[in-house]
Order: sequence, then C-alpha cells, then structure tokens
Amino acid sequence: MANVSRVAAVSKSTPIVVSPGLSASEGALELIPIPLAIARLNGTDATWEIHNRFFARAGLQHDGGLLDVAREFLDSGALRADRAWQAGAAVERRHYEMHFARITHRAEPVCIISFVDQTAEVRTEDTLRREMATDSLTGLANRGGFTDALEAMIADGAQRWAVLMVDLERFSRFNACLGSMAGDELLITVARRIKGALRSRDVLARTGGDEFGILLRIDQDAQEADHVARRIRDILSTPFRLSDYEIRVSCAVGIAFGDRTVSDAEDVIRHAQVAMKKSKGSKLAEAYHTRALDSAREEFAMETALRRAIENDQLSLVYQPICDLATGRVSGFEALARWTDEYGQSHSPVRFIPVAEESGLIVPLGRWALDTAARTLADWDRSAGGSCGVTVSVNLSAIQLQRDNIPAAVRHALETAGLAGERLKLELTESAIIADPDRMSRVLLGLRGLGCTIAMDDFGTGFSNMASLQRLPIDILKIDRSFVTGLLSDRDKVAIVRAILGLAQALGMRTVAEGIEAPEVGQTLAALGCHYGQGYAYARPLEPAAAYAFLAATNV
Repeated sequence: MANVSRVAAVSKSTPIVVSPGLSASEGALELIPIPLAIARLNGTDATWEIHNRFFARAGLQHDGGLLDVAREFLDSGALRADRAWQAGAAVERRHYEMHFARITHRAEPVCIISFVDQTAEVRTEDTLRREMATDSLTGLANRGGFTDALEAMIADGAQRWAVLMVDLERFSRFNACLGSMAGDELLITVARRIKGALRSRDVLARTGGDEFGILLRIDQDAQEADHVARRIRDILSTPFRLSDYEIRVSCAVGIAFGDRTVSDAEDVIRHAQVAMKKSKGSKLAEAYHTRALDSAREEFAMETALRRAIENDQLSLVYQPICDLATGRVSGFEALARWTDEYGQSHSPVRFIPVAEESGLIVPLGRWALDTAARTLADWDRSAGGSCGVTVSVNLSAIQLQRDNIPAAVRHALETAGLAGERLKLELTESAIIADPDRMSRVLLGLRGLGCTIAMDDFGTGFSNMASLQRLPIDILKIDRSFVTGLLSDRDKVAIVRAILGLAQALGMRTVAEGIEAPEVGQTLAALGCHYGQGYAYARPLEPAAAYAFLAATNV
C-alpha cells in the first residue's frame, strides 16, 4: 500500500512514461498489476476519479456498494483502513482484501483503494473446512459439522429444536460377519433411508461409527420429534439386502430438546446420547430428562393422570376406515385410542401406551377400548336400522395378552353391546404372538370360538416364522406401513409386498395394507392382489359421528 501511495505522489513531480491518451495519474495506476481506483467525495456522494484496467476488468466500477464504502471511509477522517469485499454472483464470486489510503495533499477528500484478490485462498479454506466437516463415507456432515450446525442454530436464537441420536444395534456383528465393505454399504444405505424420512431443512450427520445425529427445528410441539423417531424406526425395519444376505436393522433413538436458553451444543449432544443408551434397553425412542427424579416424576404423573382418565372416562376412540381396494367401499374401521387430559393437553399414544403397559393400566385401558368400540358399532347399527355392514378392529397389547383373560373380556364386550363375534376383529403384533406361542394358541382359539377375526398387525417387522403362521388361527395379515411408504419408487418393496401377498394367499389369509397415502398406491396394491387398505388416501381417523357419516356417504 505504501508503494501505491508513493507512486501516486511521485507522479506529481517525476515524469512517467505512459501509454498515449493516458494522464500521468492514470499511467501510474496502470503500472500496478492489481485493481486500483481513486475515489473522491463530491458533495455527499463518492465518485470514481480514475481507475486502472484491472479494476475495470474485474467489473468493480459497476458495484455501487463500493462507492458507499468509499464514502464512509472519506467521511470518517481516517488515514488508512482495511476490509474484506466480495464481488460477483455466487458461482463466480471473487474475494478481495481492500486497502484504503487517504491522499492528504489534495484539498478535497480523496483516497486510493487497492484490491488484493484472495479468492484462491478463500476457496481453498472453504474446501478444507468442508472436508473437515464431512464424513468421507456417506457424504453427510461428521461430528464436527453437526456441532457447527447446532451451534449455528443456537446462535440464530431458534425458539425450539431437538437433537436425535440414532445408534444401529448389532452393527459390529454385521461388520465382523460380512466384512468391512458390506458394513460400509449398510451405513451408506441407512444414511439414504434416514435422509429420505427427514425434511429438507433438517440436518443429518454421521457422528460415529454406527451413530447418526439429526437436528430438527420444531414448529409446534415435542411430538414432532417423536414422529420423526417413529418414521426412522419404521424405515429401518425394512430388510436390507447386502450381497446374498437380507438383514434387519433395529436402532436406538435418543432425543434431547433445546430452546433459546441453551448455550452449549456439546451438552445437548451428550444428553441425546444418554437418552439413546436408555432406548437400547427400552426398545423405544427415549427423551432426555435433566435428572432421573424428574423423569420418574413425569412418568408417575402420567400414570396417575391416565388412571384418573380411565376412571373418569376421559379417553376416546377415533376410527380409521379400512376400505376394499377393489370396490372402494368401507369394510371396517380400526379403533385408535386418544387422550386429552382435563387441562386440554393431548397425549400421544406413543407415550401413554408404554406407561399403561409398564404400570399395568393396559388391562383396564384394553377392556375400556373393547367395550367402547363394541358399543359404538352397536350405535351405528341402530342408526342404520339394522347391521351397518362393517366390522371394528381393536388392538391388543402383548402385556394385555399376558395379564388379562382376553376371551372373557371380549365375550363381555360383545354381550353387553349385543353384537355377534364376527363383527369384531382383534389385532395382535408378531412380537405378542411369538412371546409364548403355546399360550397364544389357546387364547386365539378361544377368540376364534367367539367368532372373532384375528389379524396379525405390522407383519414383516417382527420375527414370526412360517410354522407359527400355519399353526395359529390367523385370518388376516396387515402389511406394515414401512413396506407401503415409497412403494411406487422402490422395486424391493414391491417384491416384498408381492411375497407377503403370495404367502397370505397360500395360507388362505386376507390382507390389509397400512399407511396408504396416495390413491395410486392403493391401485397398485389392488393390482398385486391386496384385499383391503387404510391410510390418509381414504380418510384420517374420525370421531364416531364423522366415521358413521363417512360410512353412509361411501357405502351408498
């Protein structure tokens, strides 16, 4: 910079050889092979007095912001100043280090500005920073990049957000048995699936060998994180095909919530990891609580409130239509529990059902659901002036099957409502059936004796074997939503669904597909041979009166 000022000063007294048509000052600037310009203050605005050809080639004379910066310097009275400057669009952006020097021998405020191009250095630095923050295997952010994203959200003052940590269970076993290349392939596929379950603004990172981190911005309430955790567990439950092997991957999910009061990103990540460890034992997505006592108090409070809700009849059932894929008619409804407490707060079944199972409240809750569903169906029959022509499905918990006399509870519900057994369908998960196959066989035979239909829920996500399917009195297989979501774009899912449908046909069972969210998916499933379907493509879960109105309007 001193050299530039000296050249400008020398030009006043020393002859300089310049190109024809150029003044001595212009010739002096042309001797310096970097962008140079002289700006002067003209009233309240700055203008360019002269500049060299390098300045023009860089297109800087058209950047109006530069004149504003020059005016600020000239108004400041400072002799020298430095600052960074960017010019051009994002793809062709150039980065400069600007140096201002006031020309003191002029009467009016004048300065000379030089531009040192730092573009190569900045781009190299950006590339190195990006590589340091990126996992080389998956292309996702690594632990450092994830921490940077979290710190940026904290600095941005986000109102509410959550960190989810996902750990793949048994990954070390897969890696040891199949080799590191197969393990890497599994990690890449897992990353793609999780990425597909997130919103575009959510951040996904690989934070460890078999650990992934997710940063969510919460729009409404904490249940959004629960929904994401459930989606992740669902998509990972679909088998992975590696070489000649088909692998099922389960995961532990820990959640830590944050808001404007949080200042330490690493603390939040550790909290999510603590919750993730708890998830490994519970097999459920777990949220971090600051103290164990707070967690125990919260669960006890929910248990107490749930007990009071059951006693005071504060719970309700909503009904999701199950439609015949061939005709579009409603063949039945699935009853789903909902709970809004006395303070108007809604509680997700994902949270209160596990509390009910752990506390034993699942027995009275299950009996209430059976009685309420049967009574609602009887009310629909009376409104129709006879049988309304549909069935109602009720879910049975594995803990409920172990602790209660289910056939007696079902018989009581049917007799009280005055319904025949074939009007009631009972849905059991694979895990409930295989926990004690001999006892389950006796229970299911007792339910079959009442005329009830038995459905295996979430088929394909558990560990049932062909012998169990053949031996047990199961009438319906419900295809889990993880196989239905993305069906039209995933040939593997089509193959799996086709295999399930072929198995059901061979065993004389009917099939129901869950989670149909587009009519085209329902049409594809019908073409593959699936009998029934449910999902948002047909209707969301409805209150009893709305469900009957939907039935009356559809089955005309």
